[in-house]
Amino acid sequence: MSRSGRLLGRGRVPRPKWVFLVVAMAMVASVLALNGLVNPKVGTDAERQAPHGPEERVPLSVVQGGSVVDATAGRLRSLGYPSKTVALTFDDGPDPQWTPQILDVLQRYEVPGTFFVLGSLGAQHPDLLREIVDSGSEIGIHTFTHPDLTTVSTDRLGRELSQTQLVIAGATNRVSYLVRPPYSSEVTALDNSQFDVVRELGDRGFVTAFTDIDSRDWERKGVDPIVAAATPANGAGGAILMHDAGGDRSETVAALDRLIPDLKAQGYTFTTVSKGVGLPPADQVASTSDRNLGLGLVTGVTVATWIVRAMELALLVLGLLVIVRLVLVLAVAVVHARRSRRARRAASRTEPVSEPVSVIIPAYNEKECIAATVRAVAASDHPVEIIVVDDGSTDGTADIVEALDIPGVRLIRQVNAGKPAALNAGIRAASHEIVVMLDGDTIFERDTVRLLAQPFADPTVGAVAGNAKVANRTKLVTRWQHIEYVIGFNLDRRMQDVFGCITTVPGAVGAFRRTALLDVGGVSDDTLAEDTDLTVAMGIGGWRIVFEERARAWTEAPSTFGQLWRQRYRWSYGTIQSLWKHRRAVAASGASGRYARRGLLNLGIFQVLLPLIAPLIDILLVYGLIFDDTVRTLVLWGAVLAIQTVAGIVAFRLEREKMAILWLLPLQQFAYRQLMYAVLIQSVATAVTGIRLGWQKLRRIGQFENVPTAERERALATGGALPVARDEEVAEQAH
Repeated sequence: MSRSGRLLGRGRVPRPKWVFLVVAMAMVASVLALNGLVNPKVGTDAERQAPHGPEERVPLSVVQGGSVVDATAGRLRSLGYPSKTVALTFDDGPDPQWTPQILDVLQRYEVPGTFFVLGSLGAQHPDLLREIVDSGSEIGIHTFTHPDLTTVSTDRLGRELSQTQLVIAGATNRVSYLVRPPYSSEVTALDNSQFDVVRELGDRGFVTAFTDIDSRDWERKGVDPIVAAATPANGAGGAILMHDAGGDRSETVAALDRLIPDLKAQGYTFTTVSKGVGLPPADQVASTSDRNLGLGLVTGVTVATWIVRAMELALLVLGLLVIVRLVLVLAVAVVHARRSRRARRAASRTEPVSEPVSVIIPAYNEKECIAATVRAVAASDHPVEIIVVDDGSTDGTADIVEALDIPGVRLIRQVNAGKPAALNAGIRAASHEIVVMLDGDTIFERDTVRLLAQPFADPTVGAVAGNAKVANRTKLVTRWQHIEYVIGFNLDRRMQDVFGCITTVPGAVGAFRRTALLDVGGVSDDTLAEDTDLTVAMGIGGWRIVFEERARAWTEAPSTFGQLWRQRYRWSYGTIQSLWKHRRAVAASGASGRYARRGLLNLGIFQVLLPLIAPLIDILLVYGLIFDDTVRTLVLWGAVLAIQTVAGIVAFRLEREKMAILWLLPLQQFAYRQLMYAVLIQSVATAVTGIRLGWQKLRRIGQFENVPTAERERALATGGALPVARDEEVAEQAH
């Protein structure tokens, strides 16, 4: 490449879809982070509280003074309450259940309270902050996420205060200068670190409000102990500590309903913290900038909360559907296996289908594999006519077929027109009623053709799906595909067979009744998933489609993530096209409608819709590890993985596959599955935008390591050699 070309490549503008994807991911991450920030674990072991330290730097005037410490403007003074004067204070709220009940009690007895609120909860319930202010009570700051302020940096301390202040401003158009640090109690318990926090708060213009009387309602020992602990001794005044959040506060509400009249009867006056110690009202009018920023924060939190709740609900629905479907698939797969055994025993007592079969092999630049593919079919234990349709290959594929000189093999050359055109050419040239189709990179076992032919003894059968196997299980990506083929594709096909709604006869191994093919107009090029399109058309046309799991074909799977992306992108896009093309059949009556409602709805829900929202599993897994209960999150994820493992064991037993490879299943959840999500999302985006995707041809490299030895030997019967695997890139060509 020239220097100018390299520079041009470096300066390339990113594609809009990638810009959109990055922006969308950033938005989702921001929403989750914001929601996690405003959902602190108050009152749990997740909190970090510093142990009590030395006290020698705490002034005696503070230790022996009042519970309100004003360190603003470079001064230091302690303020206390007069005798028989109390301020009811409430920490850790607001809470949508308990705060309104406490406000009702205060309103009933016409007394104010001082609520030290958490910004994180206030952002979720701004209406409760407004109720507090409108009721005549006072608001103070209890930080945003309830950390021990002695354990955080000064920058974090500033954010805890400013964010809470913005929430209060956005909800009430007020700000407050009162702060109660989490985990604080009386001034007599101050240590050096806590006093440093008091100084820092004063430097930032905040007055620190400690407590005088602890109701100990957090112990939840009953109403009587709370009332007794909250009653001042000997007529003293002070701030009474209670809580309006952080758990069940029914005892607090009941105790408050007794405490207020009891203290009033003793001659006590109820006030707010600021008024009780002779300070100006704590709630001041917020500036315009604080008000606007606060509104933005509150709105953002509200939106984030609803989005996360919707995501959690969607995940719950997704999880239930996936589990129910998985259990159903497993149960039906076992039923299918038993039914197949009974059907084979019954078939053994009848005349087998022995008429010759036409085998069509569409080929486009298949020089690495075509010889082995043709030889394997020619070695079948069933009479076959082999028709190779070379679709304008430029690599000598047709010459290789001619050079094989195998009896019964016919070669048709045509100008490049695409796979559907090649298949249709083969169908027109076919001499027999049963037509088998396979890709030019596939190895049939000796009995595959015979097994595919047997179900056609039933005149209602229009197509038979075979069992595609991954031959090149030498790399991690191909081993993951092997697991997917066994657990996903074949389990699904067993269930669809039982319910009579198979939607895909795989291009690698399938058989058709020629009459049925002509009945639906042959293979259409309307979609990129011509096998799905054809199968659905036949099902809607009233033909029965069955699955023969013993008819195995070994195919070369994409060996790099880039190749896999291109293949699955075409598959996903083609599936969506097929769904859209045949959508009206869902409303049809009779057998066509029944097939469409079972097959197309299953295809749309479980192969398009649910996979689109399936990334929520991984997104909320990460969210749970960071912001939620880590152990619970891991247990739930482990349970899902265990269910998938059970499904894998059942599927591998039904397929008689070695289970050792299943150790890769957990790892598959962290890379392969995400790639499939991305492929589907891109396919849906492409379909929605109306872009027509061209054929994407994978350059085959001839890896057939896992083909059974006997089949390999038959494929090499003429003395040729299977190609050695090479690392080559995907050739993206219009086909």
